[in-house]
Amino acid sequence: MKRHYSRLWGNTLSGAAGIIYLAWHGQAELDYRHASDSAALWRTFVERETESLRAELPGVQQIWMRDDLFLCLPLSGDDAEVQEERLLELASRLKRDWEPSFRSVASSDLSPGMALHTGIAYLRDIGQRANSSWWYEGMKRALVHGQHLFATERSMKLRLFEQLTRKRMLYPVFQPIISLRDESVYGYEALSRFPANRWFAGPQQLFDFASREGMVYVLDRLARERAIESSEGLAGGQKLFINLTAQIMDDPQFTPGQTLSLLAKMGLSAHHVVFEITERSSIEDFEAAKRTLDHYRSQGFQIAIDDAGAGYSSLQSIVELQPDFIKIDRSLIRGIHADAVKGHIVHTFTEFASKMGSAIIAEGIETEEELSFIRGMGVPLAQGYHLGRPQGAIIAGQQGEKERR
Repeated sequence: MKRHYSRLWGNTLSGAAGIIYLAWHGQAELDYRHASDSAALWRTFVERETESLRAELPGVQQIWMRDDLFLCLPLSGDDAEVQEERLLELASRLKRDWEPSFRSVASSDLSPGMALHTGIAYLRDIGQRANSSWWYEGMKRALVHGQHLFATERSMKLRLFEQLTRKRMLYPVFQPIISLRDESVYGYEALSRFPANRWFAGPQQLFDFASREGMVYVLDRLARERAIESSEGLAGGQKLFINLTAQIMDDPQFTPGQTLSLLAKMGLSAHHVVFEITERSSIEDFEAAKRTLDHYRSQGFQIAIDDAGAGYSSLQSIVELQPDFIKIDRSLIRGIHADAVKGHIVHTFTEFASKMGSAIIAEGIETEEELSFIRGMGVPLAQGYHLGRPQGAIIAGQQGEKERR
């Protein structure tokens, strides 16, 4: 039954408003649902914390439905998207601050599986004094939004993801890949970067989120385009290594037309590009992957298996896909000069690659000892901080000048 929630605001409120829903949920119900003293403890905690909020948010008020809390606050008539983002930020902050604070004072009343859920609803200006239906619908939306434990966090990530992709805020840095035969720059790996923020610690977290949300193709395409757009300075014989997630090969939109067109604008062709398929993502359908990669090979692109030795099916991926390059994961290169087992594994990869006509690239070279060891094994190509750090642009004609750091 709808209550007259608008009475909370008297006759003064008109304009937009926001609702933040907060409630404890988990595998078991809160003990305070059956203990009046514990329920009072939660309400006392909320009253104290809400009072401190009023200096920042004048007009904030509470609506209780049993032990579920709805914080209602008037909003200005500013842009709705800005106000909704403000609500998400506030809800996220309340969860981050209130959850551990209340747990510390009510630990005996909370089972380990309990967590504070938050949700929000933005109520648009209806141009008149708020009515009961307006509030009721808003509270219902906030409650539904808050059913997922990380609802506000996910919403903030989605907003940031949309902003990053819409404004094309990804940008590449280029790490040189060095020929160990003459120390020339064989090519560059394009690595995606983006402005610092508190939701995504780095590119891996951003791509993992895109994969979970079914948007990895959008991000992967943008990263590929930005890498090619910034490839000015690539010498005629050098290669541009571009990461490609295995999942997007199943995407029907993944076609080479746009890539070839963009390469042509830069005065490049498919022969300059090597697509790196990361081995950390297992490939479930090798037949489909082979068909896709064969199509790209027919266009002149080359293929590399990245992170070999660190994934779930390295040898199967190499045998099935027959890559032009095999990039040995840094976990096998780190300290290889002092680890006989790592040496044997890399030696096996090297012999295997030679028989298949593939070239080995040793990743993560950070010391002179590692470099000398893999050079002695006959590994033809390498990259790592010891050989060159990622840089903002490809420097035309750059040679393999090692960084002794």
